[in-house]
Amino acid sequence: MVSEEPCQCPDCQRFYKEHDRFVREFPTLRQQQELNWAALQSFRTLAGRVLEDFQKQYGAKLNGATSEMSSLSSADEKVLEDDLQQALAELENINAHLFSIEVLMEKIFDVKVPEIVEDKFRELAGELAPDPLNPDRLRLNRLLHQTPDLPDKN
Repeated sequence: MVSEEPCQCPDCQRFYKEHDRFVREFPTLRQQQELNWAALQSFRTLAGRVLEDFQKQYGAKLNGATSEMSSLSSADEKVLEDDLQQALAELENINAHLFSIEVLMEKIFDVKVPEIVEDKFRELAGELAPDPLNPDRLRLNRLLHQTPDLPDKN
């Protein structure tokens, strides 16, 4: 068991609240499968649409066509182009990772368990949700703080 105290920063507190809610409200294997599938699909849909819209809006500019951003200085325009190219590359990577996760998650739906297993999920959900020192929660907390765009507030 990890012997750390739970982080009290707003990001972690929000994570704990959502973690506990998901465990309480979706306490069976099947419900967790469906919840995670829906979350993955919504993430893929939104990320894909953002990428598509940026490619439509700035694709010609990033490929050397005339600028829609002509009010910017050429130095500012170059920085914006570089930032956009980097962001689009990152979005493409995100979408590739999400697709890989989707393929793996499809295997989860092949798993069918008897009701006794679903009952054990329900039973343990009541124990896990309120546990702030749950090792999985603490591990995810550390990952949350290692995310580049979420500064560590400890």
